[in-house]
Amino acid sequence: MSCSIHPNIKKYMSMVETGEIRACIEQHDLIKYVRHVFETEDIFINVDQYEKYLSQAKYFPYEEVMPWEQFVLGLHLCTYRTSDGMPRWSDLFLLIGRGAGKDGYIAFSSECLISPYNGIKKYDVDICANSEEQAKAPFDDLWEILEDPDMGSLLKKHFYHTKEEIIGIKMKSRMKYRTNNPKGKDGLRSGIVIFNEIHQYEDYKNINVFTTGLGKKAHPRRLYATTNGDVRDGPLDDLLETSHQILRGDIPDNGLLPFICKLNKKDEIYDPLNWEMANPSLRYFPNLMEEIEKEFKTWQRDPSKFTAFPTKRMNIPDGDTEIQVTAWENILATNKPMPNIKYKTAVVGIDYSKITDFASVNIHVKDGNVRYDISHSWLCSKSADIPKLKIPWQQWVQDGRLTYVEDVEINPDLIVDYIREQARNYNIIKIALDDFRYALLAKALNNLGFSYENKNIKLIRLSDIMKVVPVVDSAFVSQSFIWGDDPVLRWATNNTKLIKMGKRQGQDLGNYVYGKIESKTRKTDPFMALVHSMCIEAELPDMQAKVMDLDVSTF
Repeated sequence: MSCSIHPNIKKYMSMVETGEIRACIEQHDLIKYVRHVFETEDIFINVDQYEKYLSQAKYFPYEEVMPWEQFVLGLHLCTYRTSDGMPRWSDLFLLIGRGAGKDGYIAFSSECLISPYNGIKKYDVDICANSEEQAKAPFDDLWEILEDPDMGSLLKKHFYHTKEEIIGIKMKSRMKYRTNNPKGKDGLRSGIVIFNEIHQYEDYKNINVFTTGLGKKAHPRRLYATTNGDVRDGPLDDLLETSHQILRGDIPDNGLLPFICKLNKKDEIYDPLNWEMANPSLRYFPNLMEEIEKEFKTWQRDPSKFTAFPTKRMNIPDGDTEIQVTAWENILATNKPMPNIKYKTAVVGIDYSKITDFASVNIHVKDGNVRYDISHSWLCSKSADIPKLKIPWQQWVQDGRLTYVEDVEINPDLIVDYIREQARNYNIIKIALDDFRYALLAKALNNLGFSYENKNIKLIRLSDIMKVVPVVDSAFVSQSFIWGDDPVLRWATNNTKLIKMGKRQGQDLGNYVYGKIESKTRKTDPFMALVHSMCIEAELPDMQAKVMDLDVSTF
């Protein structure tokens, strides 16, 4: 059963479809998807509620709600299933460029939900973020309106406000801001939970605590509002992947409306007309446009120091091109199903910084141009860095990706026993590890039949890594790495940077080695174990390009 779409919602849809506004692929896919849902599902828009919500714009410091805001507001807050009257899209994922008015939208939609027009008593709005400043920003937007002598006098009979909460008098609904301390949050009875700047969330611990109160009130909703950021493999990346699966038609939406605004590719950043792909508010904010133009020129002069411009303004994560190992999309592309490669000939890489901290082993198989890697790591309980690790390492332990060693050190026998076990599945012909770490593992490896004297161990030096960097880069660019779903290896890769090495008579030789982006909490051992195994992949059969044939200058 089809339902007509309200003209205000259609307006933005038409702008995207006709090219009146430049929009990314995700926006075009979303418009197609929304049309399909309205054509095939029994849903309706509460027109009276929607128009009353939009009428609240007169109390805000703008004349009307922008088209993209009208679109998401109507679908998220006013579209319902006919069968049970529940919201069709109870959850909204709003990824939009910095400066687009995200906090203003949160403030406006919150005011609507605590107003009498919602019709649900005690429909509390809880705004959550990592910092008080981020959680409070939308609250302050509405608080300042209520403090304004002109606007506030009109709203006084509908709202009561303090510096901590804003209350809709008739429905007794409250708007509050909350930081990411989960203590005492189990008693929440939220109507909607709003997560501001979810790109800073590294796991689901606080998200789960804040959302346990949902369902105690009718029409429970969530809003995830954010720019892109630098934390990878967290809730933001999960939302992005889920959104892409929904928009591709791979999975049902389960009530999630994915509103993603970004550039399609990095090259589009050089045309200012493309910037509204990440920020559909830009045409309405000439002052913002001027500021972004200034930031763009600054970024062009030194991209390595101003990575926030592409990441937060354009929603294209882009670390320093001289630092970043590869683009994040290439790291994500490693998450492909691992075929059955048992009994294949393999080489092994080992890496660890300290045996009292973190250690990794990488099993490496090559078939034509495709490279398969099976990674495993150990974390020592005595590591001083554990309290600083901002990763779900306990979950990784449960999933079998990481072994937690409750001992004073990671015994070398644990590493060798793992390799011995893997030797039952693969024909391991050679092992590579840093020459500075060999002494600690030499005895245990010798017991397994691997030694430097037997020439089935390669001691890796900087010159070896210099030679393999172009091969690793090529494998990433061609997206020919297959790791399965390995968050530990992805995390370690994203923690690694390229360092220029070698100059002769003032001339840059173009050589690189790998280093840590941050020395303590962002481990690189799993990736470096992979690199070490890549240094000896020429030993594998069916090699199409010998690493030693590469034209690399050494010194």
